Amino acid sequence: MQNIKVIYEDNHIIVVEKMPNIPSQADKTKDLDMLTLVKEYIKEKYNKPGNVYLGLVHRLDRPVGGIMIFAKTSKSASRLSNQIREKNLKKKYLAVVDGKFQEKTGTLEDYLYKDERNNISRVVNKDKKNAKLARLDYEVLKYNEIKNLSLVKVNLHTGRHHQIRVQLSHSGHSIFGDQKYGKRGRGKQISLWAYELTIKHPITKEEMTFKDLPEPKGTWCILRDDK
Repeated sequence: MQNIKVIYEDNHIIVVEKMPNIPSQADKTKDLDMLTLVKEYIKEKYNKPGNVYLGLVHRLDRPVGGIMIFAKTSKSASRLSNQIREKNLKKKYLAVVDGKFQEKTGTLEDYLYKDERNNISRVVNKDKKNAKLARLDYEVLKYNEIKNLSLVKVNLHTGRHHQIRVQLSHSGHSIFGDQKYGKRGRGKQISLWAYELTIKHPITKEEMTFKDLPEPKGTWCILRDDK
């Protein structure tokens, strides 16, 4: 059976941990992806013949780890996708970023433009064609004065391409280990993790919150109380 961490599973949904550097779905690299891994897990666990249905309703950037939810039926997939469109599916992230914030809490609001050719996004004037509003809230949980790094919690209000990475970088607090937008941690793993997911169950309508923290090692040692 595939070695994946299952956080929650029933007949309609499955919530798992995506490890960093694994694609959410198959891409041109042809590297093993989470959609395929979870399909294989279900196929083996339940001894299912033929193809296994699994609905991909959201994604995480390849270098980012954390919680992902998949739909085990088409009805669940449709209802979860509707929650995303209506902004009822909530995701929260942890990030270790450069520097000390002036304010412990705040909101970042920018207009982003996605450069399709180079697969990057950047902050632009709101009048630029195809610019989209991006908004997030942040809360500083801890500051390490020796390393000049802050642990922040991020609550997304919009889901733009590379939004957290671009907005934090633009604010002067790039994510440690971000190879595209960062200033520090070249060659290190990006310190961005999807740690909390809240949904209304697609069938029972019950509100459910799932949490999954990264292991407190490497840059994530800042999570430990003794750091």
